Amino acid sequence: MPCRFCTNAVSAALISPTALSMNNPSSPSTHLSDTPSPKRFRSKTLTAALAFFFGSIGAHRFYLYGLRDKFAWAHIVGILLGAVGYMLLAATDRASMLGWVLAFPGAVSLLAAFLSAIVYGLRPDEKWDAQFNVATGQHSDSGWTVILIVMFSLLVGAFLLMTGLALTFQTYFEGQVQAAKELSQ
Repeated sequence: MPCRFCTNAVSAALISPTALSMNNPSSPSTHLSDTPSPKRFRSKTLTAALAFFFGSIGAHRFYLYGLRDKFAWAHIVGILLGAVGYMLLAATDRASMLGWVLAFPGAVSLLAAFLSAIVYGLRPDEKWDAQFNVATGQHSDSGWTVILIVMFSLLVGAFLLMTGLALTFQTYFEGQVQAAKELSQ
């Protein structure tokens, strides 16, 4: 059954019986904001590439779900907080606790973007089309380009994760050694 406001396909099982009986157009249960619009074709390769190159600012989420997607905006907030945290850490030689706290959402946003590129890229074309291209009449044919994007996402994402862990542990253990030296003097 189509949504009354945006023509998105809405499953009758997802609409509560009270919303149907009340026929209330402002009822939140009658509209699924996380359902993509069926009017345009969405490329799996382009989505994976957007997640790889611009995923930390939520470009892949904006492409799939539009400007009303909360998680896309969360990527932007996370990367902005992470940038502020990184600048604090760089200015204080990784000694600022506030810098570490602010850098965490940025790191999560960055790593989630690479993970999204991998997940979207490895999804079979049939499942992709069933979720994002139901009413378009077009079918995805990904090919090797999406596999290369997945490979580079795995490579860069793993590198960034290991680098972040190494810097975090190095900072922690250097702080422990410094504290031990101060106690012994």
